[in-house]
Amino acid sequence: MNQPATASIERDVMEYDVVTVGGGPAGLSFAIRLKQLNPEITVCVIEKASNIGAHILSGAVIETGPLDALLPNWRSNPPPICIDAKHDEFWLLTKTGGHKLPTPPGMANHGNVIISLGAMCAWLAPQAEALGVEIYPGFAAAETLHDASGKVIGVRIGDMGVAKDGAHKPGFTAGIDIHAKVTVLAEGARGHLTKRLIKRFQLDADCDPQGYSIGIKELWQVAEERVTPGKIVHSFGWPADSHTYGGSFLYHLDQGRIALGYVSGLDYTDPNYKPWEAFQQWKNHPMVKPLLDGGNILSAGARAIVTGGYQSLPRCDMPGALLIGDTAGLLNVPKVKGTHQAIRSGMLAAEHLVSSALQADGFDAKLRASDAMAELKTVRNIKPAFKKGLWFGMLNAAWETVTNGYSPWTLKNKADWSSLHKLGQFEAPKRDYVERTLIPRDRLQSVYYAATSHDEDQPVHLHVLNTDVCVSQCAKEYANPCTRFCPAGVYEMVEDAAGKRLQVNAANCVHCKTCDIKDPYENINWVTPEGGSGPNYQNL
Repeated sequence: MNQPATASIERDVMEYDVVTVGGGPAGLSFAIRLKQLNPEITVCVIEKASNIGAHILSGAVIETGPLDALLPNWRSNPPPICIDAKHDEFWLLTKTGGHKLPTPPGMANHGNVIISLGAMCAWLAPQAEALGVEIYPGFAAAETLHDASGKVIGVRIGDMGVAKDGAHKPGFTAGIDIHAKVTVLAEGARGHLTKRLIKRFQLDADCDPQGYSIGIKELWQVAEERVTPGKIVHSFGWPADSHTYGGSFLYHLDQGRIALGYVSGLDYTDPNYKPWEAFQQWKNHPMVKPLLDGGNILSAGARAIVTGGYQSLPRCDMPGALLIGDTAGLLNVPKVKGTHQAIRSGMLAAEHLVSSALQADGFDAKLRASDAMAELKTVRNIKPAFKKGLWFGMLNAAWETVTNGYSPWTLKNKADWSSLHKLGQFEAPKRDYVERTLIPRDRLQSVYYAATSHDEDQPVHLHVLNTDVCVSQCAKEYANPCTRFCPAGVYEMVEDAAGKRLQVNAANCVHCKTCDIKDPYENINWVTPEGGSGPNYQNL
């Protein structure tokens, strides 16, 4: 994986027992637990965002059991946003109204708390540092390092100060090499290093392709009398059609704040579907809009969510490295929760490494025998059944819930990029959209609320492998769906004197990874930009 063009650069080397890639809940929980068990082990956490939490986006309602086990006294010093869950509602929406349904058992949140996951990670980081963990935000792991046998021996941090044409700018700084006995990948959904390692070590040889959704979220400030702290509302139905997996969350926080978002399954089949526009439609529903009218957006963003579950879990150990959290694929889809699984897997990884003298081998077996995997097994058939339509999916979900997942079958997953119908080969669903009046007016304004920032003069981190495909085959067969599924307006088909071409507005990117997942030709490869680039989410 080493890049020949940079092989001659002299690089500083840092040595640790363990290097952790990703400062999310899995990576930080792992580092904390490792130091709790053995303070002599040296561990660093590297994070591509400018600060811890800046790239973190989640609902988020969390089950507190794993956090209680990790930090038993955390409630005496809770995260900045932490509201006890008090009331659940579950709605089936129509265009003009809705029907309140019984809350599914997995969505019953009594005993849980509503948090900002970004703020929670920023809260976890100093607790890790107090134990001796070294944390380096703004360090983007560009590639993994390997010895002669292929074993992972660490990571290389991306160079800083490289111009778009590859030339070194005056402030050029070569990325350092971090060597470690074990490398722990905690990159979140669709990690770019994990993607390469899965292919290199064939970690997915015995599982289904991974599945994903895109979650788009906004944090609003509204009149305080509209907010009922602790109220949790989930919905499905409109604006999604019956063959598109979609649903919303709306969480009442404190101080007049509401966290809301919409999740679209990336296994959707309609090439004209627009996840960002579906979210904006949902906001203008008569049961949602009165909460937001006259309010302001504080922050907004988007992120891929890993939803393949039990049957899509790759092998989670390899020579010199292991996978935890959403990088492994541990999110529980029916619960709409993954943070407790991330913390749980991070702790389990730390316990394994301490007991095995820092040997990665054997972690996969330990993970599969754990409560984390048992939880995924019971719900393995719920999400895949929705591919057969909303009503079949609902009936199947009821069956799987009643039987606690003891069906003698396991439904299969297929890759999201392969699910799109070609233009003219299917009956387009009636979208039945309404007039939108709430902000933001378009995707570019939404990017403003994400506070995303990339140096314009750096190499483009969205690699379109064959642009000819975009102009010819993709335009004809799918009408360039990248211009619709990207929530940040990164991809644009333009026509000038030279003809029609794809324009990549990489500076808009919010690092959601949707393009890397959904492109029907697997023609887009997301790699990390310069460290510190990207969104700067506030309390998402």
